Amino acid sequence: MTFPFILATEGFGLNLNLFETNVINLSVVIFGLYKFLPSFLGGILERRRAAILVDLKDAEERLAEATKSLADAQADLAAAEDKASKIRKDCKSRAEAIRLESEKRTVEEMARIKQGAASDLNAEAARVSAQLRREAAQLAIEKALAVLPSKLNKKNQSAFLSQSIKNMEAS
Repeated sequence: MTFPFILATEGFGLNLNLFETNVINLSVVIFGLYKFLPSFLGGILERRRAAILVDLKDAEERLAEATKSLADAQADLAAAEDKASKIRKDCKSRAEAIRLESEKRTVEEMARIKQGAASDLNAEAARVSAQLRREAAQLAIEKALAVLPSKLNKKNQSAFLSQSIKNMEAS
């Protein structure tokens, strides 16, 4: 049944025959989709929604753990920086103490060396002085022995002996 106002020769027309146009088949398919698709797709969508919620909850938990780990790491870093600063300060004070101790030992060693040099100098001076005295005494004895025979005659010799005996008696 075609309407007379629509001509088939024009390329566009409206076919109202139910069996030719499959309107019944389409309505059964649309009704089936309307009736069964929401429960089928709803189950898939609900499972997907639940999986997304679980993933979101897991991500939130991991974020909370990461935030806590970050705070712990920052606290550890601050503690490590404090400890490093304390170690640096201790090292500087220890280095200063070592430097001062080294300077003190150097000054003491220099004083000891100076004292040793002075005592060595005094000992050497005493040794040289004693050596000079011995040499002077020896030269005086040699000179006296050389001059004595010519100046000591019998008369002078007996006067010298008498004088020596008197000196011995007086002592």
